[in-house]
Amino acid sequence: MSISLKKGSSFNLTKELPSLKKILVGLGWEMSNQKLDLDASVFILGNNGKLLSDNHFVFYNNLKSPDGAIQHMGDNRNGSEDGDDEVILANLDALSSGTTEMVFAVSIHDALPRNHTFGLLQDAYIRLYDVEKKQEVLRYDLDATHGTDNAVIFGRIKKIR
Repeated sequence: MSISLKKGSSFNLTKELPSLKKILVGLGWEMSNQKLDLDASVFILGNNGKLLSDNHFVFYNNLKSPDGAIQHMGDNRNGSEDGDDEVILANLDALSSGTTEMVFAVSIHDALPRNHTFGLLQDAYIRLYDVEKKQEVLRYDLDATHGTDNAVIFGRIKKIR
């Protein structure tokens, strides 16, 4: 069961997949005529809607959250791999008690000085995968829906106590 998300749509993980515990967020893209470096990242927020600490911004230069629940698997600078080019793993049950929300984002490295947008890519996507059930849950097409953008928030996962 994979849902293709559209711009502005939402999906309630708690309602639709209440047993979801371990997720993979995968980012993939194919190059067009220009070299672009996409980056997946996650912001781990507290009750006040702000980062719990600087170390709670997980990306290619900070590969693991302090509680170990979120892990970025490394930077791919050219989209040359088949399938997911960048991967973030999250164990939702292992999140620290101060976590109230995770915000998953995709950006293009040095996009402004190079005038790069998602429209220069082919088959750019970000997806959410249920690790335990080994199935894709959600997929979002970046180049089709954000052709003029250079950064986008893919989704928010809120922790319900």
